[in-house]
Amino acid sequence: MANPDPDRSVERSGDRRGERSVDRVVAALRAHGLAADVRTMPGSTRTAADAAAAVGCDVAHIVKSLVFDAGDDLLLVLVGGDVQVDVGRLAALTGRPVRLADPTRVREATGFAIGGVAPVGSHVPLPTYLDARLLAHDVVWAAAGTPRSVVPLDPARLAEVTDATVVTLQDGA
Repeated sequence: MANPDPDRSVERSGDRRGERSVDRVVAALRAHGLAADVRTMPGSTRTAADAAAAVGCDVAHIVKSLVFDAGDDLLLVLVGGDVQVDVGRLAALTGRPVRLADPTRVREATGFAIGGVAPVGSHVPLPTYLDARLLAHDVVWAAAGTPRSVVPLDPARLAEVTDATVVTLQDGA
């Protein structure tokens, strides 16, 4: 499916668990003048495949928000759900070795659990890299603070509000 249906029938918020995380995402989006049409799904959106099935879109329209350890620093990497990050390329871009961050460190820095890491609203601002392939879509769907919530976004605005460095990060590109 090329574009998700933003009017697809889904449960809206109402779930108390993770409400503060979703509120942080909504506040961050609104602070940048973006609509914050967060959708809380009845099932999991923890993986890109789960999120695509829940939203009704192709997995390439799902934003994976991955946190990488780069020595003492953390980095946020935003890629399509169909993309495997080329860690060697990311290391070359940052000039230091990188690896996926430990889930505990991710939660401490962002305030989000793995599977619900949003591209905005983190406790600590993180340097952000956005894979250029996301810009090919009119709408992408990102986690909104919980493993059951997503939000539709314009990928160019996503790059702007996260102050992302736009690069090519996929394996083999």
